Amino acid sequence: MAEVASSAKPDARVAPRRRSAFRRLLRHPSGSLGLFLSLLFVALAVVGPYLTPFDADRQNYLKLNQAPSAEHWLGTDQFGRDTFSRVLAGARTSIGIGVAAKLLGALVGGVWGLWSGYAGSWVDAVSMRLVDVLLAFPGLLLAIGLIAITGPGVGPVIVASAVFGVPIFARLVRGSVLGAKERVFIEAARGLGAGHVRIMFGHLLPAVIAPVIVYATLRIGVTMLVAAGLSFLGLGVQPPTAEWGSMLSQAQLYLRLDPWMAFAPGIAITLAVLGFNLLGDGLRDVLDPTLRA
Repeated sequence: MAEVASSAKPDARVAPRRRSAFRRLLRHPSGSLGLFLSLLFVALAVVGPYLTPFDADRQNYLKLNQAPSAEHWLGTDQFGRDTFSRVLAGARTSIGIGVAAKLLGALVGGVWGLWSGYAGSWVDAVSMRLVDVLLAFPGLLLAIGLIAITGPGVGPVIVASAVFGVPIFARLVRGSVLGAKERVFIEAARGLGAGHVRIMFGHLLPAVIAPVIVYATLRIGVTMLVAAGLSFLGLGVQPPTAEWGSMLSQAQLYLRLDPWMAFAPGIAITLAVLGFNLLGDGLRDVLDPTLRA
């Protein structure tokens, strides 16, 4: 009983530990930079389109392919639309796709891995073989195949990007559950009469959530690149919706005439992906006790 009681003590220190982890993240060189960039782009995605003086979709055929100026900070595109306004509008689409796809993939894959690892036996064996089958398909090709079936658009891109992340999250959570389900606090919960659902979601899930958060943060950048690649190929978000990959696809025909059409969304993609990757690395170092100094 003393051992069980001692295992309950850390629960009272959850909030201080979270504050301590956040402070360590702020002191982490690359993690703090990643946090700043990630929050900056998320803020731009939320409020950016309301701060620009131009409608991102408004065409002006008197100002086609203009160079950067005091009126149009990043110039205009082939339809006379303000490039800066479209980059900000594209932030909402690109980052929204990345975050939504990873949340969906983490939710489905996490529940799958949680159930598989907790159930064990033949259920786990069959479940992991299905995961192996899904992992055998290259992610981008799987996404292209799904979009070929459903058609292009924001929704299909989110679903396609989430699908190839599901088996990875399932395997990640399943591996963590296999080690956590034999710990003393799980035995104590069983002894107190807790049901399977309560054990899985009330006790196991909080114990294995840290690596899921880290990996999901790292994969947001990858998902944004996949979504931009699909849009660049004409299989993702369709014009006139502003999205960085779609903007790059349209800009490739005007690189000599108007290079800012490509530079602006290209730099935005680079910085956003860099920010989420650095944030993921920082969270990994902060949340993994074996990597702490």
